[in-house]
Amino acid sequence: MSSPASILVTRRLPAAVEQSLTRDHGAVVSIDDRPLDARALAHALATFDIVLCTLGDRLSRETLSAAPCRTRLLANFGAGVNHIDLAAARELGVTVTNTPGVLTDDTADLTMLLILAVARRASEGAKELRDGAWRGWRPTHLLGRRLGGATLGVVGFGRIGQAVARRAHLGFGMRILYHSRTRATEGEERAVDARYCPQLGELLESSDVVSLHCPATPETYHLIGAHEFECMPAHTYLINTARGDVVDEQALIDALSSGRIAGAGLDVFEHEPAVPASLLSLPNVFALPHLGSATIESRVAMGECAIRNIEAFKAGLVPPNRVM
Repeated sequence: MSSPASILVTRRLPAAVEQSLTRDHGAVVSIDDRPLDARALAHALATFDIVLCTLGDRLSRETLSAAPCRTRLLANFGAGVNHIDLAAARELGVTVTNTPGVLTDDTADLTMLLILAVARRASEGAKELRDGAWRGWRPTHLLGRRLGGATLGVVGFGRIGQAVARRAHLGFGMRILYHSRTRATEGEERAVDARYCPQLGELLESSDVVSLHCPATPETYHLIGAHEFECMPAHTYLINTARGDVVDEQALIDALSSGRIAGAGLDVFEHEPAVPASLLSLPNVFALPHLGSATIESRVAMGECAIRNIEAFKAGLVPPNRVM
């Protein structure tokens, strides 16, 4: 760029990342650590050359087009970009980047936490203790399910899906099925002894645990709904660390309430940050507030990745993680 670029960071980031952005790039950091509303976003787009945004910033076509758009780069802090209208950004000549790869291991670790928690009924046990309702050890108390020998169905076999499969197969002895838009290589399948299911229904019918790792796109919206829950055995657990709207939340509530499936481990929700009380009140749900990449290491690495994208863009180069 011919002159110094003005940069807005819409949310608070780890201190080391903020220091680099402000010291080396003169960025303005929003001290009110809340998602910007449509009006504030439109003002930012009209004011700054670069906006470092997050998944809480809903950059719809209406918002992007609300005022003359000065912004030339949306440097997204995160891998998913379903909160950005990419078609509208393209029409306006706005480059969009993301931060893939750096959060893979931490999200995969958290997925295993959810699987273990829901299979071993951790939420119910913790509540019993906190409520003072525990009556002591007994042979039939809160019996869960063993993971060893169980079948894990992975929906979306990209970086995170494969990382989960490695942990589940090599660490817990689970059998691996997967469904994905593109079949993995022979080597990737062999690494976790995975079997490809061309049809989602085949995977759902054969899995004890179904873990979602697909991106949020128009094609995956409500990928798991009432029909899919009917395909699952009654002992199945659903795990979601992908995006909330991949699952029809009301259909999930119905399936859990009726015993259609055994339980769910959730880190994402359809209308975040709003979560239905009827979902959280269910004893067979273990839920976390979108903590998939919430480690210091991941969040610093995400910031460093966003900075590399910004630096390349400012230098007139193609950013390394350009989405479009």
